[in-house]
Amino acid sequence: MSEVDADITRAWVLHPHIQTDRDARDPQPALEEAVALAAALPGLEVVGAEIVRLPKAQPGQLFGSGKVEELGARLKEVEIDLVLIDGPVSPVQQRNLEKVWKVKILDRTGLILEIFSDRARTREGVLQVEMAALSYQRTRLVRAWTHLERQRGGLGFVGGPGETQIEADRRAIDDQLTRLKRQLEKVVKTRELHRAARRKVPFPVVALVGYTNAGKSTLFNRMTGAAVMAKDMLFATLDPTMRGVTLPSGREVILSDTVGFISDLPTQLVAAFRATLEEVLAADLILHVRDISHSETDNQAEDVETILAELGVGEETPMVEVWNKIDLVEGERREALLAQAERHPDVFAVSAWTGDGLETLFQAVSDTLEEPKVERDLHLDFAEGRRRAWLHDQGVIEKEVQTEAGFDLHVRWTPRQEKRYRDL
Repeated sequence: MSEVDADITRAWVLHPHIQTDRDARDPQPALEEAVALAAALPGLEVVGAEIVRLPKAQPGQLFGSGKVEELGARLKEVEIDLVLIDGPVSPVQQRNLEKVWKVKILDRTGLILEIFSDRARTREGVLQVEMAALSYQRTRLVRAWTHLERQRGGLGFVGGPGETQIEADRRAIDDQLTRLKRQLEKVVKTRELHRAARRKVPFPVVALVGYTNAGKSTLFNRMTGAAVMAKDMLFATLDPTMRGVTLPSGREVILSDTVGFISDLPTQLVAAFRATLEEVLAADLILHVRDISHSETDNQAEDVETILAELGVGEETPMVEVWNKIDLVEGERREALLAQAERHPDVFAVSAWTGDGLETLFQAVSDTLEEPKVERDLHLDFAEGRRRAWLHDQGVIEKEVQTEAGFDLHVRWTPRQEKRYRDL
């Protein structure tokens, strides 16, 4: 799907700061994030970057005519091949700007899709990226033609007279999306089987979540000794990675490293990666890893919490905040953060890179997972097969007796497992 040249492509990053946009982010950190996104794509050399302040977005070219001319002269002077616009660009705006500037243009969604395409490793990840890319392309077919007169040739036996090329291409994309959805359903079923198998193992699942580049993979590697790609790069991890881990306390857990979240994630990708992030829904404990050294750490944390809420992660799932990269914070701010973390039992200031604070974090993970268990006597009718299967999957049944009216069971479980059972 990549249209970026395989050789080094000279890129320029523009962050449009539109005055009428009430939800506009602080432009400087937003520009820095856009540059980091561009740097995550192989073969790109970011030659320059700038914030473009606009009274309002222009429907035809996004920028005003004077600004388009000024930017065009600069792009030509430094021989730019690709312009990355950090925000939404309509198909018409893209076509018009490409025509004037004589360069390829990618908006934020297109850039993230390129990165996801490059990073996805598992079959599920690849399928999800392809589906997201097709959904994105489907909305942009208009940019290929300036009119709708281009019609299919032939005698009209196929497609019928009056069918435009765009309609034919749109239908072809829809057919391909249908095929990909079927393939993805099979892959998701396989993942569900694996998840069910893990549930039979009496080990809790600990999921690492956080804003992209917060240091989740570095922490994952620290905890597991695994060689998961951990680079100072946005979206270094795209597919969830699962590993069995024995904590220093002797407690065995399954650790899951997930894709990083990001603000203004394209809607196509939120939907496409829902199945990947469902690993978080099955977690017994969530570690929210934050880059505490980042100037936008609070806003990033809000973005993560918003996406978790949209995914349906309930309040009954315990969550621990891991303030990572504390080694990059100095002076009074460091002291203040350490004091603040000390006051909150669910907050731990650590450095996954140096190992500082990890021993305390690991002990807290063990303590959190050691929930008190209670015993209950249950009766299930024969029709309640789903509930009975769930209890077996959880491994909480101590004794089971079949009667004429169904099953009498004696279970030993945690309060959270009991709540899940009641909600079935």
